[in-house]
Amino acid sequence: MSAAAPTANAGAAAPAKKGKKKLIIMVAAVLLLVVLGGGAALVLMKKKAAANADGADDTTTAHAEHGAKPDLKHPPTFLPLDPFVVNLSDKEADRYAQVGITIEVEDAHFAEQMKAFMPAIRNGVLMILSHKTSRELLDRAGKEQLADEILRDASRTMGIEVEDPDVDDTKPAATDKAKGEDDEDTPKPKKKKKRKAVEPNPIKHVHFSNFIVQ
Repeated sequence: MSAAAPTANAGAAAPAKKGKKKLIIMVAAVLLLVVLGGGAALVLMKKKAAANADGADDTTTAHAEHGAKPDLKHPPTFLPLDPFVVNLSDKEADRYAQVGITIEVEDAHFAEQMKAFMPAIRNGVLMILSHKTSRELLDRAGKEQLADEILRDASRTMGIEVEDPDVDDTKPAATDKAKGEDDEDTPKPKKKKKRKAVEPNPIKHVHFSNFIVQ
């Protein structure tokens, strides 16, 4: 009778050990899932951060393509001129132009300085306009060229050095000499002169507020 008791206790102990092993395996599995889940979440967060960074780069590039943002803290100053009415140089018929011009400068101080030179500036604008034809002024390219000419003339009136449009002076002069003559007598192409650096121009743009050609 007493010999059978240890056998029964051993049988009860075996299921208890198996239950503990299952519990340990389950706990380990849960911990593994927690670790894997945390790792996956970390990877997703990194991907999201990288995507946001790429989006920020794309936005910056887009802004750069559209040009720099204007400095709202230091906006430019606009100096409107009284309207111009001038006869044009058309030979076929009497044509005239009525043009409103606004000059954009870098600050109000320079705008005040320009007002002292306004009679000379207006004279230059009238001289430029009076040598234009209606065909030139009706074309967009002609208006853009007119704005450039007015800007250069106004700058020089203010004592500011500006560059002239590029002129191709590298072509050799024409000659009546026949081929086969000595190269010493053949005129050589002129070298293009190096442009010296000019100072920053406080006159930024010339804008047209109205433009009528009749």
